[in-house]
Amino acid sequence: MKIADVKANAFAMPLSSPAFPRGPYRFVNREFLVITYRTDMDALRAVVPEPLEVTEPLVKYEFIRMPDSTGFGDYTESGQVIPVSFRGQHGGYVHAMYLNDHPPIAGGRELWGFPKKLATPVLDTEIDTLVGTLDYGKVRVAKATMGFKHSEADHAAILAGLAAPNFLLKIIPHVDGTPRICELVRYFTTNVTLKGAWTGPASLELHPHALAPVADLPVLKVESAAHYITDLTLDLGTVVYDYLDENA
Repeated sequence: MKIADVKANAFAMPLSSPAFPRGPYRFVNREFLVITYRTDMDALRAVVPEPLEVTEPLVKYEFIRMPDSTGFGDYTESGQVIPVSFRGQHGGYVHAMYLNDHPPIAGGRELWGFPKKLATPVLDTEIDTLVGTLDYGKVRVAKATMGFKHSEADHAAILAGLAAPNFLLKIIPHVDGTPRICELVRYFTTNVTLKGAWTGPASLELHPHALAPVADLPVLKVESAAHYITDLTLDLGTVVYDYLDENA
C-alpha cells in the first residue's frame, strides 16, 4: 500500500477494516429517558474540567435507546450529562457514558472524545412504567423509573435542550503514554424531528462501583423527568480549547 493510500484511507482504526464508517451519523426513532436530579456542588466541581463552569448543582441522567443508527446499528447507552457554561454559552458536559455496542464506542472515543465504556444498559417498558437499568458486568449500578406517558412535555423546551451545545474532553495518548491530544470539543445535534415528548413521576437510584462511578454524583432530589422520541443527526465536533497549547 502506497503512503498516499494510507493517508487517503486513515480515518479510523484498523486501517484495513475500520470499526465504524465515515459520517454523517443519522439516528431514527432515538428514544430518551432523561432524569434531572440535584446533587452535591463540590462533587460536580471535582469532575468538571476548566474552562467549563458549573452553573447549578444538577445532573441529567440519561438512558438512550437507538434502534436505527447509521453505521452503528442497534444499541442502548446510559450516562450523565452536567449542565455547564463555556465563555457564556450554556450547554452540557458529557461526564460518563456506558453502552453495549463496539462501533459507537470506538467511533465516539476516536472522533469526538465521548467518555464511552462497555456495559449493559437497557431501556424498556414494564406494564405502565418506563424502566432504565445499567449493569456493569453482573453488577447493577443504576436504575431509573418513570410513569409511562403520563402527560405531554413542553416540546419547545425539549427542542431547545437538543439544540444546545455539548462538550467533551478528548484524550488521545502518545506512544509513550503521555497525552498527544487533550482537547475540549464542542458538538451539536441537528436536523431534529421531535416525534413525541412526555413527563411524569420518576425515581433514580445509583449504586457505588469502582469502575462505573456514577454514584460519585449522588442523587439528593429528583427534579424532573422527560421521555421523548426523535430523529436527529449527530454532527462532528470542533475543538474549542487545547489543553496542550501553552498559549491557551
